[in-house]
Amino acid sequence: MKKFLLGSIATAVLAFSGSAMAAQFVAGTDYTVIPKPIKVERPGKIEVREFFWYGCPHCFTLEPHMQAWLKQLPKDVRFVRTPAAMNPLWEQGARAYYASEALGVRQQAHLQLFHDIHAGQKNILEQGAFAKFYTRYGVPEAKFNSTFKSFGVSSKIAQAKSLAAQYQLSGVPAITVNGKYIVQGEDARTVEIVKYLVDKERKAK
Repeated sequence: MKKFLLGSIATAVLAFSGSAMAAQFVAGTDYTVIPKPIKVERPGKIEVREFFWYGCPHCFTLEPHMQAWLKQLPKDVRFVRTPAAMNPLWEQGARAYYASEALGVRQQAHLQLFHDIHAGQKNILEQGAFAKFYTRYGVPEAKFNSTFKSFGVSSKIAQAKSLAAQYQLSGVPAITVNGKYIVQGEDARTVEIVKYLVDKERKAK
């Protein structure tokens, strides 16, 4: 009985601490309010969009926390990953992301690519290296290279650039919530702020 009571008390304390932490999230300090909200793709859902670059160590650090949250993604939330293409090098990574998506290997390769670049310290940041990386998923280099430069991928790159400009992003990782807020960070607290803003949007409906 004592163990049960202690466990209940601990749970209650943790729940209270979590609520207290959420209550302390402040606009301008913990997240940025977008003066003119950006239109989301599916208005019926609460959109959470993550801007990232494969070469970004902060994005790599954030990824496990995002993955943990994605396993419990609420049904009313639509998560979108957008590779930032804000300079020529980042665009190479963005093209690789969209090419892997078009070739049907993105889900298999996404986390491994992050791991190889950061934990494995492999220089996979440009087209040639990306092409070799994806061969392990059965994609011939020639096929990858043609997709990398395809009209479809170029169109998505243009959209990614336009969105980053609309949000006035200066770096990554950056997570936008329902076109109204921007959260930046690389730890578990970053995800807690996102969850707080999602709940805020849910209550506002």
